[in-house]
Amino acid sequence: MQLSVIILNYNVRYFLELCITSVQKATQNIDAEIIVVDNNSSDESSQMMESMFPNIKFIQNSENTGFPKGNNIGVAEAKGDYICILNPDTVVAEDTFEKVLFFAKKHNNLGIIGCKLVDGTGNFLPECKRGIPTPWVALTKVLGLYIIFPKLSIFNKYYYQQLHKDETGKVEILVGAFMVMKRDLYNEIGGFDEDCFMYSDDIDLSYISLLNGKYNYYFHQTTVIHYKGESTVKDGVYMKRFQDAMKYFYKKHFNHSLFFLFFMKIGTLSFSLLKVFQGKPKPRIVPTNYILISDKDTLAQKLKNKLKKEVEKTLLNTETLELISNIQNKKNTEVIFDTNYISYKDIIAFMENNVDHKYTYKMYLPENNFLIGSNSSNDRGETILLV
Repeated sequence: MQLSVIILNYNVRYFLELCITSVQKATQNIDAEIIVVDNNSSDESSQMMESMFPNIKFIQNSENTGFPKGNNIGVAEAKGDYICILNPDTVVAEDTFEKVLFFAKKHNNLGIIGCKLVDGTGNFLPECKRGIPTPWVALTKVLGLYIIFPKLSIFNKYYYQQLHKDETGKVEILVGAFMVMKRDLYNEIGGFDEDCFMYSDDIDLSYISLLNGKYNYYFHQTTVIHYKGESTVKDGVYMKRFQDAMKYFYKKHFNHSLFFLFFMKIGTLSFSLLKVFQGKPKPRIVPTNYILISDKDTLAQKLKNKLKKEVEKTLLNTETLELISNIQNKKNTEVIFDTNYISYKDIIAFMENNVDHKYTYKMYLPENNFLIGSNSSNDRGETILLV
């Protein structure tokens, strides 16, 4: 078997369904398996798996075992030569795995491969390629120095800005939302460290890959959507977890350093002051225009009844990825994609190509008759049932 896709789920039932649907389409031409591990969700994820995907290997944990252990459980059941660690709040293109596996087979001493990630509005997520978070590099991230001085190498190493997002190349650290590697390598380096705190398990695995003489790669020729969820909200809890993660990673791989702890304290104080000046987050803006990309008139009427707004139906030119002219320049527009009409690859490409228009997006899954999407990297997402 070529590939095993490991999806660890916890209380994201509708995003999980969307993810699996995209993975199934992306593995049609590959000898592959999908393994879903559930960390004792309470949102009917297990019932959905049993009814919607009875042929997919499903492991139901009796407790929330955490990200590292949950993935290790899944990999232990895998049979593929390669594995993909994939978040349940992701959407892959139909050719994502074919492209990544083709790239993997051409490289020696291969470590881990990551790809380009975008959020639910098509904006690039810089964490999909990173540098080793030494104390100084971690501080430049916490203080936002990489934003102020993006071209200075002394400040831009956290998000590995020396490598452009549209350029494939070697990197040091990859994100756990999408990781492809040989299964033998995963087992050789011990998988995810089950003692890791949140936010350091993928850093740790990437770094151990480097220590074993392997090369990690950022692969830009395929894009995956990552609906990041509210776990990325930059509040005090986030800062505490970030500090704990960096302390654990640093203690494990480097000498204990008061220098590091001092820098983390400075970073926390600076971050707290910044949040005070920033104030409360802005409320979500309700769309005033809805555009449905579909060939179904009945769906347009169904959306109109549910959303209580006029819904304009149009067809997307999948060759040029351009909407007809009357969609352009409309503010507060939400674009709804019928996933039975347009491919995930074309949806992702459209989102990337129209970032400047600031559209919001929802995907329509006809099997369970719902819309799903997220309007920002800090937004957990929204599901609208049409029943």
